[in-house]
Amino acid sequence: MTSDAGAVPTQRLDDNLKRFAGSADQPVLEVDEVAKVYSGEPPVSALRGVSFSIARGELVGIVGPSGSGKTTLLHLMGTLDRPSSGHVRVTGLEVGRLSDRELSALRATHIGFVFQQFFLSEHQSVLDNVADGLLYAGVPQVKRRARAIDALTMVGLEGRPHARPNQLSGGQRQRVAVARALVGDPAIVLADEPTGNLDQATGQSILGLFKDLHELGVTIVVITHDRDIAARMDRRIEMLDGQMVFDSADNLATVTAAASRAPTSGNDHRS
Repeated sequence: MTSDAGAVPTQRLDDNLKRFAGSADQPVLEVDEVAKVYSGEPPVSALRGVSFSIARGELVGIVGPSGSGKTTLLHLMGTLDRPSSGHVRVTGLEVGRLSDRELSALRATHIGFVFQQFFLSEHQSVLDNVADGLLYAGVPQVKRRARAIDALTMVGLEGRPHARPNQLSGGQRQRVAVARALVGDPAIVLADEPTGNLDQATGQSILGLFKDLHELGVTIVVITHDRDIAARMDRRIEMLDGQMVFDSADNLATVTAAASRAPTSGNDHRS
């Protein structure tokens, strides 16, 4: 059984999340001219001038080969690291201005994570694995378990709350991990290579789950090396050599703007 020890105060962040919920135009995530340089001889520039924003309810794929900077970008988006320069904002909160304690609270209340490795405790039930996603958000245990049932229902595992992870298939275990990411009703879910440990059919079912959650309004970013997976997302961002080289949202905006400038059929003088 888990306790409430170690829960961090989150009132200021909770108030921010409430304000965010009432602001339809506020981006969930903003990355503004972000760079990340790792010290060494010579220094390694992992990210260079990356900028984009993610709106509420988007389903985004960030794709790139090994060494493209996508993992570093994930760490910055998830507040697991700080940029060398530039700005990262989550629901309007400037990450660079928060203390380590506040960043921990931000992750606990605003961001859900799904990883390639499931990171489930084999000695706990599915229910307790999911409920532990709220442990550091200061939620009482009874409420944690009730919300865990709701999250398991969202991923189709409401009938397996008392199973242990070793009694589940790989796809089911990843669904438990997704439920854990959802249980705190985060502003954004970051999924790092979520199908990497699954066979193709099971991986497709997880991508289908993300589509279903997107239809419910969940904001999801999938980080992947697989272009086919990224192509299934509504929006695709491509990384190469530490830079963003393509954003389908920009391409769509260009096409839309061009279409708006095109003559209507009534003014078309073609013969």
